[in-house]
Amino acid sequence: MVLSEKQRDDLNKAVADYLKQNGYHESYKSFKQESEVEGEGDAKHVNILEKKWTSIVRLQKKINDLTAQLSNVKEEVIEVANPTALARRKDPSQWIPRAPFAHSLPGHRLPITATIFHPNFVIVATASEDTTIKIWDYESGEFEKTLKGHTDSVNSIAFSPDGKILASSSADMTIKIWDFSSGDYECLKTLHGHDHTISSVKFLSNELIVSASRDKSIKIWQVETGYCTATLKGHLDWVRKAIPSPCGKMLASCSNDQSVKIWDLEKKEIKSDLREHSHVVEDVVWSNSNAVNYITKGIANTGGDTKPYESTSESNSKDLASRFVVSCARDKSIKLWDVVTNTLIFDLLSHDNWVREIKFHPGGRWLISASDDRSIKTWDLENVRAHKTLSDAHEHFVACLDIHKKGNKVVSGSVDTKINVWDCR
Repeated sequence: MVLSEKQRDDLNKAVADYLKQNGYHESYKSFKQESEVEGEGDAKHVNILEKKWTSIVRLQKKINDLTAQLSNVKEEVIEVANPTALARRKDPSQWIPRAPFAHSLPGHRLPITATIFHPNFVIVATASEDTTIKIWDYESGEFEKTLKGHTDSVNSIAFSPDGKILASSSADMTIKIWDFSSGDYECLKTLHGHDHTISSVKFLSNELIVSASRDKSIKIWQVETGYCTATLKGHLDWVRKAIPSPCGKMLASCSNDQSVKIWDLEKKEIKSDLREHSHVVEDVVWSNSNAVNYITKGIANTGGDTKPYESTSESNSKDLASRFVVSCARDKSIKLWDVVTNTLIFDLLSHDNWVREIKFHPGGRWLISASDDRSIKTWDLENVRAHKTLSDAHEHFVACLDIHKKGNKVVSGSVDTKINVWDCR
């Protein structure tokens, strides 16, 4: 590109001003001599290079955002032209998260560690490394309250099935129970017993909770008394998650020891030890009743034997759902397991970095995942493939997500300290 004489003169004066302003005095003198810049630049040359540079960065970000939006629009146009996809879009049970996000909720000072929808109210709770829990109205995007009490990173939060209690676990080695029945959000009690960071807390029922810790143990607690009723040991390293099965008879846990373990809650012992991951297993989740049919179709589509899964009577739907678990890991993979035969059924591969959290869509067909590649992916279990990707869902690693029980909203949290609420359609 050839500059005019005036453009060249303006550029030389801008460079000279940059060198002078930043203390490069020898370079400033040499540049003025070689470029034959006469006198000092005008006011318009002051800091002009810095202004141009930041403008280019902002414009590049805007271009990237518009490119992503255009890609989403193209995908939606293609879907509209597809009769099968169009019929699916008319069915709310098949809706998936789509850009742009409905709300971005700023307020936490450090990375987000957990997000969860309330089972009954129009609120979402979020946890952060800044030691706080925040409550938001996800329809309006308005902030409601901050819950303070932990003295270190809050790593996990969970609502009781009836929505009257929130449990939180922290790196301060405590579990706190919060009252959500009155609207005061008061801390009712604090549970002590773990010897290291508590990475996960879940409700077994309204009366019992289960926690997983860096002390390599899993504990079961009574909500009313705060007493630990059982301690499960078997992992060789940090236990990341411990998740109750739909039938309530088992737990699935994952760990830094690269394993997924299935526990018999009645016998308090390991039932299955699943080992195919090659890095830390970040999350594990049980199937739901609606997903069983799609998983069975996925097994058929990948050439697997579907005879063991053909019973679909209503009476054993929870037992069927409790046959499948999905795990995700830092090896960038998502794996579907049969815990009866202790076999890996299939892998889902498409993420470019650690996969942090996974959730089954209530409709059953989709699996939603969050990853350090900054994306949120929707997976088609029937066709065993990635279906939709929200690229650059956050400006940093996507650490966590949750999907509303109606399947109409997804909330995600990130290391960028933001919470994004996505509409499903």
